[in-house]
Amino acid sequence: MSHLKFQGKILPLELDKTIFDYADALKVRVPTSCGRSGECHECIVEIKEGQKSLNKNTDAEKFLQNPSYRLACQAKLTNTDCSVEFEVLRRQPKILTQSSVSRKIPLDKIITKKDKNIIRNNKVLDKFKGCIYGLAIDAGTTTIVMNLIDLETNETVTTASFENPQRFGGSDIMNRISYDTGNFSGELQSVLLSAINFEIGEMAKSQSFHRRQIYDVVIVGNTTMRDILFGINSFSIGQRPYKSLIQTEFEKGLRSTTSINILAKNLGLRIFPEANVYSGPLIGCHIGTDVTAGLLATGMDQRDEVSMLVDIGTNTEVVVGNKNKMLAASCPAGPAFEGGEITFGMPGYDGAVETFKIEKNSPVIKTINNENVEGICGSGLIDLLAELKKTEIINHLGAFQGPSDKYFFTKSPDMYISAPDISALAQAKSANYCGQWIALREYGVSPANLDNLFLAGGFANYINVENAINIGFIANSPLSKISKVGNTALEGATLMLVSKKMRNIAEDIVKKIQHVELETAPDFFEIFVDGCMFQPMSQNPSTATN
Repeated sequence: MSHLKFQGKILPLELDKTIFDYADALKVRVPTSCGRSGECHECIVEIKEGQKSLNKNTDAEKFLQNPSYRLACQAKLTNTDCSVEFEVLRRQPKILTQSSVSRKIPLDKIITKKDKNIIRNNKVLDKFKGCIYGLAIDAGTTTIVMNLIDLETNETVTTASFENPQRFGGSDIMNRISYDTGNFSGELQSVLLSAINFEIGEMAKSQSFHRRQIYDVVIVGNTTMRDILFGINSFSIGQRPYKSLIQTEFEKGLRSTTSINILAKNLGLRIFPEANVYSGPLIGCHIGTDVTAGLLATGMDQRDEVSMLVDIGTNTEVVVGNKNKMLAASCPAGPAFEGGEITFGMPGYDGAVETFKIEKNSPVIKTINNENVEGICGSGLIDLLAELKKTEIINHLGAFQGPSDKYFFTKSPDMYISAPDISALAQAKSANYCGQWIALREYGVSPANLDNLFLAGGFANYINVENAINIGFIANSPLSKISKVGNTALEGATLMLVSKKMRNIAEDIVKKIQHVELETAPDFFEIFVDGCMFQPMSQNPSTATN
């Protein structure tokens, strides 16, 4: 018998019911603002199984070029021949919302209260109505995290996080650029604004305030995510020299900064209409405001010692240096370690294998929240590769040593890592390796001589550092010098939200940073090949290989 399936829940199939009808029955939140007419394009869902049981795409769904994605209000059961499984695009993976670093905040509020008025830049913005809130948003390629801040106390009221719903346009920035500059320009901006507005509404309900009591917003993200969200044509970021139109205008002297200020009503954020939305300065090319925020959070602009910040993701960013000089590089790692391109890979949802060991020749696994195994996420993949190498099931090239071309990391149910999976992971790993290695070499410091290695981002927070070093995923620095610093992008965005001085410091930081183009290194190919090997990074900054 065929069923409708959603996250382990099962309902009988009924003709003419839409996926939205089933979402209602399951009490699943699916955003919409058009009365389910298909006009708002907000209720996108992923059809994981059973497309043949649904009607053909309607005119309202033309923007969805991948057949795995439908609008919940438009996808209707036309037959019950096979089961249908769907997933919402607002799943909440294991997302890191906190940072382990903190910086003293100057007492220079941007939004203040005087008498019964709310003041910005010495002008009355609104009458005081009980609270003054602001939003700090980290708009990542994979996940979105939002801090609601009380601007009177600088305290975090609540934090929300959700998967970036833009993934129907591609899992990495280059695919997003291709989609955004094609026939459906504006769709990615629209769906993300809708998701943020939806989450603002949920915050307002849970904290009992009105969304119009949000008076200031800071948004950070990589260059592509920022430009798409602010409605800026992203085509130039996908072509050499990979620069935003904003950066090009800045370099031509047409603007004084690469930061953005826009009113909420003009961007489409449903908060106080005259609230300012600020996004800090870009570092350059693919390295965006999220890394600027990370440098603020870690205080690298204040440090005499040489540190390296590595913000790991689908596009890993690396900055090495101190208060006098910094070098930055961008590494297009792709989605392999975040669940893409791997047979049983998945993001960090419940049921994902997050740790792995081989004990007495048998796999020992732990899943997120100890749920039944659904697949394996990035931290589990790093453990798996390290254990396979340590037990000589694979060699340093990633090749299986025995007759089999796969290894089963669980037999209940049967799930494995294959030779093609390892090849994809090797190339993704090498992108991270190249960014760190070339930046270190250009700066003239070896991994062992770094004073600090800051691992930023949610993914980095959950990895086994020793395993990551042993396969060459991160620089081979002493463990005593390595710190998992959490979501520094969100922490830095929060600093810029509550302090004008922090915004000014951010503007000064980017002026000190030199951008390093990895592909221009004369021995880039040799370094990339070396990075594909499952072994620790060399300590010699003058050569690419051991």
